[in-house]
Amino acid sequence: MAAEATPHPPFGHPLPQGERSNWSLDPHLAVLFSPAMNRNPLLLVPNLITIARILAIIPIAALVMSEDTTARSIALFLYIAAAVSDWVDGYLARAWNQYSDLGRMLDPIADKMLVAILIAVLAWDRSLSGLDMIPAIAILFRETFIPGLREFLGNKTVVLPVTQLAKWKTTIQLVALAVILAVPLIPGLTLLASLVLWVAGIITLWTGWQYLRASWPHLSGIGK
Repeated sequence: MAAEATPHPPFGHPLPQGERSNWSLDPHLAVLFSPAMNRNPLLLVPNLITIARILAIIPIAALVMSEDTTARSIALFLYIAAAVSDWVDGYLARAWNQYSDLGRMLDPIADKMLVAILIAVLAWDRSLSGLDMIPAIAILFRETFIPGLREFLGNKTVVLPVTQLAKWKTTIQLVALAVILAVPLIPGLTLLASLVLWVAGIITLWTGWQYLRASWPHLSGIGK
């Protein structure tokens, strides 16, 4: 007679000490559409979408660098899908209660990789003018500096909450890059593309200043 399988406790409840390794190593336990599920975070739908967004960066960059109009149209379509997926994975995580530490780590990394690599590619193919490089560099500076600041403060058990403006900042960055991608495809977008990029750069720097100001007591020693 086959041994009866041990039921997995609901999410959020600890496993018995002797069973933890067995459950954590089994890749077939995740039930994707059940709110109270046995989890492998790699199989959660929001995390699969986030991973797909990261993988999409490679063909997007390659298509833009091909300097072909048809390829750029495909790149724009893939980019819009990747940008929209940033909202979709968050919505599904909330709707299906599919939160995980892996998702919390991957989601902002995916956004920053998509923005940073596309800025580099657009600079390479001269879609960004000399003036456009000012907000582009500002975005890259902030998106490098603030994660480093968060990591440093994390070692001091200090948490910087994400502001609402910082969430909108990512959306504006993604919209700006979409418009720049569309410039060779749709006549008359050049001025709008530069304007939206400058708005994104200013908001990005402002949110960086907000984080720096909030963390300053811990950096200056006042918060000790």
